[in-house]
Amino acid sequence: MTRSHEELAPGPEAGAVGAPAGAARPAGRRRRRRGQRRPPVGRWRRGHPAAALALLTALALAGHRRVPSLGVQLGSLWESALPWAGAVVPAVLLAAALRRAPVPACAAVVLAAVWAVVFGPVLVSGGPPPGGGAGLTVVTHNVSAENPDPAGTARALLAARPDLVALEEVTDAALPAYQHVLDAELPHHTRIGTVALWSRYPVTDSRRLTIDPGWSRSLRAEVQGPGGPLAVYVVHLASVRLNLTGFATAHRDRNLAALGAALDEEPLHRVLLLGDLNTAAGDHALAPVTSRLSSAQDTAGGGFGFTWPAAFPLARIDHVLTRGLPATAAWTLPATSSDHRPAAARLAA
Repeated sequence: MTRSHEELAPGPEAGAVGAPAGAARPAGRRRRRRGQRRPPVGRWRRGHPAAALALLTALALAGHRRVPSLGVQLGSLWESALPWAGAVVPAVLLAAALRRAPVPACAAVVLAAVWAVVFGPVLVSGGPPPGGGAGLTVVTHNVSAENPDPAGTARALLAARPDLVALEEVTDAALPAYQHVLDAELPHHTRIGTVALWSRYPVTDSRRLTIDPGWSRSLRAEVQGPGGPLAVYVVHLASVRLNLTGFATAHRDRNLAALGAALDEEPLHRVLLLGDLNTAAGDHALAPVTSRLSSAQDTAGGGFGFTWPAAFPLARIDHVLTRGLPATAAWTLPATSSDHRPAAARLAA
């Protein structure tokens, strides 16, 4: 018996083509129409990579002494750039704003708080003293062996009215220019190799300080200051290099160890160390010296006291360090014709 077309036609419940409009598609077979947007991701699920960056930076900042070397002196490199960890904060906040994501914003706040705890004391008021007065004003400056204007550099240093001026990278050719300017105000001076010291007070003894047998870049002098004799060290340590094998610091670190040993043998109580240590202030590699002497910038300076490179200082590698001569102020001088900026301090003598 032949069935009618009506009997053979599929009903709406079969879900076949031709089903009435509005018929429900079976569960599990619904498909998103072309061009239809996916459901928006929740705000709290956005920006996790940026948040991770901020939190890892905060952890590395708080525990910077524990950052491993990993065979490439990673810890030393990180501590050399430590203050710049704060630059991550605006970058993460920008990412949070673009993504409208609260998680990276919260992580940036955590990083900002850690940075403030670590560096807040460094940013308190301080800097150059308001004028002359009691005490000893000292200046140290790597003048650069390629300085095109040594006389102008010397005049710029005298603007700070110093009692002691220590110079590094003093060449034979430039020495007469420095002497011509500095001798008029600071009549006592000594030079060994490429380091030199000018003083308002008599220099009663001077000798090469052997912390690197192959170089003459350090001296020890005895100065009859206003409060009695003091030992003055002028030092230029080995440079560091960033190369394919990492942060090359072995030569400099040997210099630091030898310098620490020399300080242990220093008979005078009042000690002043001036120079280019090629070591950023926060680097734990400086411990052989900072465990024996105090940083004038850390004690009495305002800000980070960055000295290198002169055009846009990123790190403080030129230092004034003391024992028995408390610092009352510390600051950096304006750029000269050198690639370093001078560092200055007022000491209670």
